Amino acid sequence: MQIDRLPALSDNYIFLLHDPTRQEAAVVDPADATPVLRRLEQLGAKLVAIFNTHHHHDHVGGNARLLQHFPAAIVYGGINDQGRIPGQTVSLQEGDHVTFGDRSAQVFFIPGHTKAHIAYYFPPVKPNDTGELFCGDTLFAGGCGRLFEGTPAQMIDSLSKLRQLPDNTRVWCAHEYTLKNLQFALTVDQQNPDLQHRLAIVEAARQRSEATVPSVLGVEKRTNPFLRWDDREIRAKVKASNDIQTFSRLRGMKDMF
Repeated sequence: MQIDRLPALSDNYIFLLHDPTRQEAAVVDPADATPVLRRLEQLGAKLVAIFNTHHHHDHVGGNARLLQHFPAAIVYGGINDQGRIPGQTVSLQEGDHVTFGDRSAQVFFIPGHTKAHIAYYFPPVKPNDTGELFCGDTLFAGGCGRLFEGTPAQMIDSLSKLRQLPDNTRVWCAHEYTLKNLQFALTVDQQNPDLQHRLAIVEAARQRSEATVPSVLGVEKRTNPFLRWDDREIRAKVKASNDIQTFSRLRGMKDMF
C-alpha cells in the first residue's frame, strides 16, 4: 500500500492510499476533490473507498464530487456521524475493521474533537514495518484537536487508545499545525531536550516549506504535551492535581496561544 500526501485548502492534508497491483485507490478525509482526481488520473487508478474520520467540511468537502466520478466508491464514517457525512454508506464503531487491497485497518472510536470521531489503524505487515494511523483531528503532530463536541475526559480516553499503539506507528494527521504546536509545547515543557531538538528540526523544515506529516508516535509520546497529561513536571507547570485537570488546562492554554 502506497500513501500519497496531498496538500489541500490552507493547511489540510488528504491521504491517498494506492494499491498498484489492482490499480485501486482509497482516500482519507478528502477536503477537496480536485487534488484527489488529479492524482488518480496520474496513477491511472480507480477510487473504491472514502475513509472519513469525522464530519467537518474540511474533511468531507470533496465527497460529493468524488462520488460523481466514482459512484461505486464506498463511503465510510462513524456510526454517530450518520446524516452528517455526504454519501456515507457504511457506519463504523469501535473494534470494526475495514479493508483496502490486501491490508486491514482497525477502527477506533475516539470522541473529543467531535462526538463521532473515528480513526483507522493499519498494523504493520512485517515485524520491522511501520503501522499507519489516520487520526483526523484527534491527534496532531505536537498537539491535539480542539474540543468542539466532547469533554476532556473523552479526549484523554481517546488519546490513551492511540498512545498504546507501537512507537514506530506513523501518524497521518490532517493539518500542518506542527510548528505552532511545538512552540506552545515548549511553554509547558521547557526542559525537555527531545522537544527542543524536535522544534529545531521542524523550524528548519518549515523554512524550506517541507511537510512535517507524518509524524512518528514514539516521538509524540516524548514531545507532545497532549499525550503527557500524567507527566509530573507538566502537571506542576499548569498547577493541576489530576489527569483531567491537567489536560483541561493544557487545552485551555493552547486555545489562547
